[in-house]
Amino acid sequence: MTTLYIRYPARAAADGGAAPACHFALVGDGGNVMQQGASPLGNLADQVASARRVVLLLAAADVTLLHVPVPPLSNARLKAALPALVEDQVLGDPADCVLALAPLTATQDGSNRTVAVVQRSWLDVLVKTLVAQGAQSVSALPAQLCLPLAPGGASAAVVQTDAGLELTLRKGQQDGMGLTVGPQPEAALQMLRALAGDAPLTVYLPAALLEQYQPLAATLSHVELETDRWEHWVSAAKSAKGGQAPDLAAGLGASGAQSRAWQRWRWPLRLALLAVVVNLAGMNIEWLRMKREERELRESMVQIFRAAYPKETVIRDPAAQMRMNIAAAKAGSGEVNADEFTAIAAAFGEALAASGKRDVVASLEYRERSLVIKLKPNTADAATLQQLQGALSARGLQLAETAAGVWQVKAGANTNAAGSKA
Repeated sequence: MTTLYIRYPARAAADGGAAPACHFALVGDGGNVMQQGASPLGNLADQVASARRVVLLLAAADVTLLHVPVPPLSNARLKAALPALVEDQVLGDPADCVLALAPLTATQDGSNRTVAVVQRSWLDVLVKTLVAQGAQSVSALPAQLCLPLAPGGASAAVVQTDAGLELTLRKGQQDGMGLTVGPQPEAALQMLRALAGDAPLTVYLPAALLEQYQPLAATLSHVELETDRWEHWVSAAKSAKGGQAPDLAAGLGASGAQSRAWQRWRWPLRLALLAVVVNLAGMNIEWLRMKREERELRESMVQIFRAAYPKETVIRDPAAQMRMNIAAAKAGSGEVNADEFTAIAAAFGEALAASGKRDVVASLEYRERSLVIKLKPNTADAATLQQLQGALSARGLQLAETAAGVWQVKAGANTNAAGSKA
């Protein structure tokens, strides 16, 4: 799963009107940099489309980190109360800003929390630009919290832009700042040294500026220079996203990165809805066809019944009434059905007599068109059962042992319903 990291320059770099170049790196799962370069944000469509996630590192000069005393509230209520808590420290209306609460660290007692503040309209444009290019997941982190930080030390980054020098400083796990100054390297290093206090300072510079800054750093105490590489930012950004830094893109709500999920699923949802409509229409058409066939079949059965029994006036179920009338006619003519008690009992008696086992029956019971025979204990064995099954099968009957000492005799599936004359 690849991740696209983008370092967006300070807004001061875009004051000339032209789109500023953003440094980017396409990073693989193992942290290896697969591709890097610089391009305006709107020209990164290929890189954005090939990445599973996009992490936007906002310039420290554009993100303010406030340390605010907070009441003992749950996270949900604390987020709702943030505008009132930071109102005195924010210029303008807090509603025009994105307020993101940083996670609580192990060294914090909960009475003071870090809040990241950025202009909402500006961040909304950046996130929507990435979403329009096909970004699947967008996170926005303060760049000052994505610098490597040694215990007890401070770290800084210097980037040269058309507007001057962009400075980024990190002094703690959730403490950092940024500003844009003129193109004077010595003044920039002195300012970073002063802002870092007494802590040892590591300054990350592009390789092209390293030789120029080394003599200047030698005149300052506890200042070390290192080549700025993407590996530093990626490693620190992963730690920051894992629980040290607030995600400002999440603070945009529905207008932010989450809205792109509905855009991605818009056509699949439409196709799914169309499939449901087509299936429902097909099911209703089939139901109407079967309903029409059922009505025609019933009308035909009623006509046949009336032709056979013109004196019948009430017809509710022509098939059932036809069977009842046929059974009554057969009974009146002396014909016995194969599944009636008399026919089954007579056939069983004849088969039992032929087997030589006469005194085995304890009781007979006729229910559900079958004859249930309970046997006397130890009077019939498996051989007798097999012999009777063969004899009854020749008469169109089935014999089965349903329980110990209990037999069941019923008409076979292919037995002629007409039966035989009594």
